[in-house]
Amino acid sequence: MLILPSANRVYAESSVDLTAAELEIFAGAVLGGDLADVAPERIGGVPYVTFESTALDERAVGFLANLSSIYALFAVENGGLLRPVPLHPLDRFDDDLITIPKYSGKTNEQFTKLLLNATLMGSAFADRMLDRRFSVLDPLAGRGTTLNQAMMYGFDALGVDRDQKDYEAYSTFIQRWLKEKRIKHRAENGPVRRNHKVVGRRLQITLAADKESYRAGDTQRIDMVNSDTTRTLEFWKAGSVDLVVADAPYGVQHGSRTQETGLTRSPIELLRAAAPVWAGALRRGGALGLSWNTNVADRDAAAEVLADAGLEVVDSQAHRRLAHRVDQAIRRDVLIARKPGDR
Repeated sequence: MLILPSANRVYAESSVDLTAAELEIFAGAVLGGDLADVAPERIGGVPYVTFESTALDERAVGFLANLSSIYALFAVENGGLLRPVPLHPLDRFDDDLITIPKYSGKTNEQFTKLLLNATLMGSAFADRMLDRRFSVLDPLAGRGTTLNQAMMYGFDALGVDRDQKDYEAYSTFIQRWLKEKRIKHRAENGPVRRNHKVVGRRLQITLAADKESYRAGDTQRIDMVNSDTTRTLEFWKAGSVDLVVADAPYGVQHGSRTQETGLTRSPIELLRAAAPVWAGALRRGGALGLSWNTNVADRDAAAEVLADAGLEVVDSQAHRRLAHRVDQAIRRDVLIARKPGDR
């Protein structure tokens, strides 16, 4: 596997090891564990991840095509020659959906994709990645990086964020992008009222990658709410979401805030208030993926909060190798937890 170049220098330094770990997670979840000797390697001075495997069928290659940092895949022929293996990722839209938004605090796009992939692989539905429309909820959606990645995969993208500026920025961007790309869609944007009081704003978009799909009713949706994450179940039914993917505030430039806790530098306080709500949104067999700064909250404490919310942490050596440095103040880790049940 040739590694996709990253514009983020620090992430580029971690991407080879992260890809190797992600590959092992895929292998355990959907490839029958039929990979061996996964390791970083330089070939011709260029970083690759290499592995041993029996012949990969079309479906196995389909899974690998969606790894977060894959650029190209080669089979090594006798004598060390590299034969390209065609890749057909799930991507339904132009990649500028992911790359155009630029703002302070934006989570790296490749990491966002890795977090979504690892969460999906931790669910009971991992083997359906290539042929099922998943519903993905980001309960700390910010300006929508996770929503855009879910949309890219053809999934339904649901989001909550209490910051009105972030909500408005995402609403403006996605509607303009859809119009400029001439993608058939219908959008509604307005206040949400409960007991005659405005409790938030909501953007709801129905769209399809092409006009034929739209006419046939083969549509996906974006549903973004400007409200507190602890109110998530006021907007979506309990047990209705396949995946919850959250990149918690890092407690460096800004803190975590909920109705109950106010502003705090620790994501653990946010988790204690919100994890039961997020777990409630998940259907049985669904999974939650969380990334956070271990410099302000350790892994065991975060895992304990998720367990208290009724989730089962999905753990392996590969999962533990997803921890990596973001900058001097942030070391990011990932936890995946599944809601018990098969569907």
